[in-house]
Amino acid sequence: MSSYKAHSIFAFILSLMFFHNPLTIALTFIGANIPDFDHKFKKENVYKMIILGLVVFISLYILKLPYYIGLIIIFLGVTFYFSEHRSFTHSIFGVMTLASAVSLIMIWGSQLVNAVTIIDNHYLLMAILIALLSFLFLNKKLLMVFIPLFFISLFVFPAVEVSYLEIVFSLFLGLFSHVILDSFTSAGIKIFAPLSSRKVYRNFGLSMIFLLVVVAIIYNIPVLFNLFGNYILSG
Repeated sequence: MSSYKAHSIFAFILSLMFFHNPLTIALTFIGANIPDFDHKFKKENVYKMIILGLVVFISLYILKLPYYIGLIIIFLGVTFYFSEHRSFTHSIFGVMTLASAVSLIMIWGSQLVNAVTIIDNHYLLMAILIALLSFLFLNKKLLMVFIPLFFISLFVFPAVEVSYLEIVFSLFLGLFSHVILDSFTSAGIKIFAPLSSRKVYRNFGLSMIFLLVVVAIIYNIPVLFNLFGNYILSG
């Protein structure tokens, strides 16, 4: 069984292949830990998620603010509650659904906070939301490592704005990395659940890793050209 440590490390490595921004790297890291909320031993956390969603929904509704965030959190909790372990949440449809839902929490959350506070720094706003998101999806052991390293990275690396598209892609990458790693287990994964119970195994994982490496190389070609050009000019 793949542990949360293995999933976190694998997602972190993949994120470095695509991103150079602490925000998107952090979102990929968090995304890799989301699918296992369908596990029975995390049901208590799922109940808390549903209750949190209800509180957020009622509070925002009373204040006449956009209450959709609460509904999305409830939707996530209900999805995890009714999903069998390594079924829907570990499928391509589940990855797309979860990435979309969590992205909406981030996007709508940023718009809400921006509307009710004086914070006009989009980078700082996203950092705060990512920190809050980590408390929702990361366990205590990971939080003790993630939170200090995340905020240190915000001061060490230059602030770069993150687009909504990057939010979706980084979460998708983290979620998909979880699916890839679980395909190496003897149980495999139901990649097309709930439409099909067909399972995929190691070969699927290897092919997806190869595909991601190729995509990462293509994605980083402009960066590589710039580095090569700077090297030639400095020479």
